Amino acid sequence: MKINFSTKVNQDYISVKNGFDEALFTKLSPPFPPVKIVRFDGSETGDLVSLELNFLLFRQRWTSEITENKSSEKEFSFIDEGIELPFFLKRWKHRHRIIKSGTHTIIGDEIEFEASSGLLNLLLYPAFYLQFAYRKPIYKKVFA
Repeated sequence: MKINFSTKVNQDYISVKNGFDEALFTKLSPPFPPVKIVRFDGSETGDLVSLELNFLLFRQRWTSEITENKSSEKEFSFIDEGIELPFFLKRWKHRHRIIKSGTHTIIGDEIEFEASSGLLNLLLYPAFYLQFAYRKPIYKKVFA
C-alpha cells in the first residue's frame, strides 16, 4: 500500500533540511501509540532509528535503517526501511523529501508498507494515513 503527503512550509530549504533531527522526530510522534525513542543516529546512509511502541497491553520494537541519502541544490531525501517491525507489518519503506520551492520548501512523505495480510493492509491504511496527516500542522508550525 502507498501513502503520499506533501506539505509546503514557509522556511528555506537548508533550514528545513537542518531541522530534520531527533527533536523534530519527537514532535512528529503521534499521541497513540506512545513512542519511546531507543536510538536515533540521524538520516545518513547506515544510520538506525529504533523505537518502542507502547500499545498499553503490549510493546513492539520498530527499527529502521537509513538505506539511501541524496542531496542536491534543490532536494534532500533519505529513505528509512524497516529491519525490525511490529508483528503486524511485513515491509516498511518511507522516503522523506525536502524540496526547494522558491523561498519555501515542500516536505514530502512517501510511504510504502505491507501488512501480514491483505485485510490488515486495509485496516492499517487509515491509521497510517491519519498519523501522517497529523504531521502537516506540526511541519507548518516548526518551519514557520
